[in-house]
Amino acid sequence: MPQFTDVTITKKANIYFDGKVTSRTVLFADGSKKTLGIMLPGEYEFGTDAKELMEILAGDLEIQLPGEDWKTVTGGESFEVPANSSFKLNIKTVTDYCCSYLD
Repeated sequence: MPQFTDVTITKKANIYFDGKVTSRTVLFADGSKKTLGIMLPGEYEFGTDAKELMEILAGDLEIQLPGEDWKTVTGGESFEVPANSSFKLNIKTVTDYCCSYLD
């Protein structure tokens, strides 16, 4: 879906890695949550409690999920991150993303 309707957006940004990764939280009436953000080129490692669906809207990156080899992902593709895990990203170009937190 190219846009969201009837949502609440948290004004305060989520800022990581000295501002190289930022996002805004979008809350839906059904209680679900997403973040919309930008990642600048660099290498990052994230941890997550919830299962995530990462949609890459634009950009190029490599991801290493737990126990897996590095995989290339480009704009228009997505990947899932298991709950209670960490994952590594190597961002090649400025990357626009949408992260959905799944139950």
